[in-house]
Amino acid sequence: MEPDADDLPLRANTNHILVRHYVLDLAVHFDRKVIGGTVVLFLEPCSSSGSAKEEAGGSPGALECRSRDADEQEDATIGLAETPTRAKNRCAGRERDAPEPRAPPGSGSAHAAAESGGSPSPRSWEANSGGDFTLLLDCCDLDVSKVEEVDVASASAAPGLLPHPVAPEGSAVPSVKPEAAFVQNLLSVPAGQWRRRQQLLSLCSRAPGAPGGGSLPFRTDRWSLQVRKKGAVSPRDFPRVLRICYETRPEGGSVRWTQDQDNRVCVYTAGSPINNRALFPCQEPPVAMSTWQAAVRAPSGCVVLMSGEEAAVPVEDGDTRSLIWHYYVTMPMPASTFTLAVGHWHQVTAENAPTLERGLRDKAARSNAAKLEAGPAELGEADLMSGLGSSSSVAKGSPLKTGSSPAVAFCRPQESPATRKAFIFSEWLEGNLDAAGNPLERSCGDQTTRSFCQSSAGDEGLSLTDYSGTGDDAMSCSHGDYPCRFTERSARTQRVIPHRVFGPVCLLQKAQMAVLDLLPRCLAAAHTVLGVHPFPRLDVLIVPAGFSSLGMASPHIIFLSQSVLCAGTFGPREDALSLCGSRICHEIAHSWFGLLIGARDWTEEWISEGFATYLEDIIWAQAKQLSLQQTADQSDLKALLRCRRLTDELQNSEEQLQVLRPNLECTCQVGESGSSTVKHALNPDKTFMQVHYLKGYFLLRFLASQVGEKYFIDFIRVFVEKYHGQLILSQDFLQMLLVTFPNMERKGLTLGAIYADWLDRPGIPKWLYERNAVWSEARLVEEVKAEVGKWILLSGSPQGKGRKRKRAEPKVNYKEVTSEQLVMLLELLLEEEELSGATLEALQRTYDLQNQDAEVKHRWCELVVKHSHARAYGDVEHFLVHNQAMGVYLYGELMVQEDREQQTLARRCLSLVQEEMDQSARRVVEEMVL
Repeated sequence: MEPDADDLPLRANTNHILVRHYVLDLAVHFDRKVIGGTVVLFLEPCSSSGSAKEEAGGSPGALECRSRDADEQEDATIGLAETPTRAKNRCAGRERDAPEPRAPPGSGSAHAAAESGGSPSPRSWEANSGGDFTLLLDCCDLDVSKVEEVDVASASAAPGLLPHPVAPEGSAVPSVKPEAAFVQNLLSVPAGQWRRRQQLLSLCSRAPGAPGGGSLPFRTDRWSLQVRKKGAVSPRDFPRVLRICYETRPEGGSVRWTQDQDNRVCVYTAGSPINNRALFPCQEPPVAMSTWQAAVRAPSGCVVLMSGEEAAVPVEDGDTRSLIWHYYVTMPMPASTFTLAVGHWHQVTAENAPTLERGLRDKAARSNAAKLEAGPAELGEADLMSGLGSSSSVAKGSPLKTGSSPAVAFCRPQESPATRKAFIFSEWLEGNLDAAGNPLERSCGDQTTRSFCQSSAGDEGLSLTDYSGTGDDAMSCSHGDYPCRFTERSARTQRVIPHRVFGPVCLLQKAQMAVLDLLPRCLAAAHTVLGVHPFPRLDVLIVPAGFSSLGMASPHIIFLSQSVLCAGTFGPREDALSLCGSRICHEIAHSWFGLLIGARDWTEEWISEGFATYLEDIIWAQAKQLSLQQTADQSDLKALLRCRRLTDELQNSEEQLQVLRPNLECTCQVGESGSSTVKHALNPDKTFMQVHYLKGYFLLRFLASQVGEKYFIDFIRVFVEKYHGQLILSQDFLQMLLVTFPNMERKGLTLGAIYADWLDRPGIPKWLYERNAVWSEARLVEEVKAEVGKWILLSGSPQGKGRKRKRAEPKVNYKEVTSEQLVMLLELLLEEEELSGATLEALQRTYDLQNQDAEVKHRWCELVVKHSHARAYGDVEHFLVHNQAMGVYLYGELMVQEDREQQTLARRCLSLVQEEMDQSARRVVEEMVL
């Protein structure tokens, strides 16, 4: 495979064999900046003639998802914890065989094959294959020391494990090895016994290596780990359970080693374009859906946050004086969604924020002089890791701060399969209602069904269908067998899931005032708009300043940038929290679009980002309880701002990066083995583009305008009911929409037309040009234009030019504006060729611009740079240091002016943050500045 330089290879041969479950046993070493341990892979071969389950002797056919309630009383005799030294013993081969020198990227690393003591060359590896099957895993920047087959036979003999399945008499299923049958039986434990399945997988992962097997032959190159077993010529012959011993590298692209805002060491998965392949060897194509469980050892002062269905309570490891944190997931998801963060963070509560912040300031004052006297060489890990209190004690003992919501009466609905709901919905839209306004009864198979699209929202709120009181005990899901929350009555009535907020001590008060206060409202609003929360709990972490975006959503955890915490003093408090609230709603929306429903082809990322951007406005309006008119006004203003941003981006980017479906008709096509590439994934320019967010958002607004927004939102609910737990392509959503609303095709809006206008073509669609003119005359926009006129008049007056006035001039009264209006006001002022320094100072005073949110401050900094307003260069420096996710292209504006003072400012800011910046951001900025 020779992909273009900016394409990301997906090397895993997922058409041959799939990883169904990962068991990770990891230890975090801050002194060396590595994470080391083992990952155990439970594998299932694929077959062109039938499913892997059928091949191993299991029963064919679709599996119906079940509630996890059946397993709640299961006897948990097999625990997840192990002996404290198991990680050391597991990789004993690493001590017996001295590790080889670290290989540079692109070359082989370790290779434990008997015939070679070093890494074989590609030619040698192929020449010695002997026709054996090769397992390919996506892997990068990992030092692999050993790959071994797990002795499944010894594990299967343990008391309490499952018996081997017996093929029925006369069955056409081919005979399989008992070990393979045992593993398949283990993977096929029904969802109703999910806890027992986790325990059995954990126990099996601790089995020793196969007797006499030693290390299997393996080889690493730049993008993959390749493993063979002598004599295993097909996926069916290959071992079903592998253990890989490895360590990450400090420079590995999947994790960030840095310091938090309290100057204490931490590490987290940063949402890198290469995903998690530099954290553990895995299968990265989205189709490789798997579950996982992990034990993570970290220093006793740390908190370990991870994708996991229960908030972990750490247990002490007596041998190492570390804490072990256990997490697991039961919903199969792509390995790219796995998320980990380890640091000295504290849980945010209403009580602890001010106290801890005062304590931190006092501690800093006492130790500042001593630390300044100490040289850099004297400040080791102990200094960096020291701090106020114990984070782990917070995680152990602090009560879970969970939002409350009014009790909602549970009403048992008419039972009907989810697959018929789109049909019922379309009948309702066609006007098939009785005289009382109720849907006509229609026979759909086993019983009469009724439309469920009746709004219960109040007149003053956003008119949305509220499903908080509905449930369907007989619901049949279309996904594979896992404990699905959509089948749980309690989940359907749970408007606010348990949630926690973590962050550095210095930001606890800001996080409490913004994130902790907003979360319950945003979660309840998301439930009203989208229904059942896909995940049972949520952690939110305020990540270090070098984080490359405003937020990132993963299963059970959201990362938020400190930039969203900057609440200003101007305007009502609700408006000051607008950036934070809308970003929280965006990330919460990803629980449904991006995680619960994912793109089958990663190039169609608009399915995740476009939906989240569209839904964030709806959820945030619901959280604020805006009236219909207020919601419409805000929507028009935001649409205009986004249209301006999209227009600017498309004018300054390559056309090939503007297409939402870059593979066109080849979307989701892979090689014979399942390998493929993600087009442009490694292009540094694409990292900072928002075309998938914005163009995807406008596509959904366009579709909503064709059918009516309320009907469109209700349709999204139906779509989620049908496709939750699955991967989709653009056509899945669009075809179901066209079937549900047949009038769209009658008006000429076909699937091909949508592809041509929105997905397969660069530039801006005609509809968006037309709507932009309408949004430009919206009420809130007209208010802004009036204020802009006042500032332009002031700039041209003697007062605005800083001259002494001969006579008193009438005082100008400036209208109070919202934060979004203020962004628009500054953008319009940026179009002026000249604004005097006195006008800029008046602008700064009037709107208290230093204390506004990051979106406002960004535009203010652009004004300062454009007009060389030297008195406010301090604001620019503060913004670039504290809002690194948003300041990348501000460096370019500083450099392009060819002003020596501005260029010096750019270089100084880069030197201040260079070490903590995201790698992609740093490369882009260094190209501009250096």
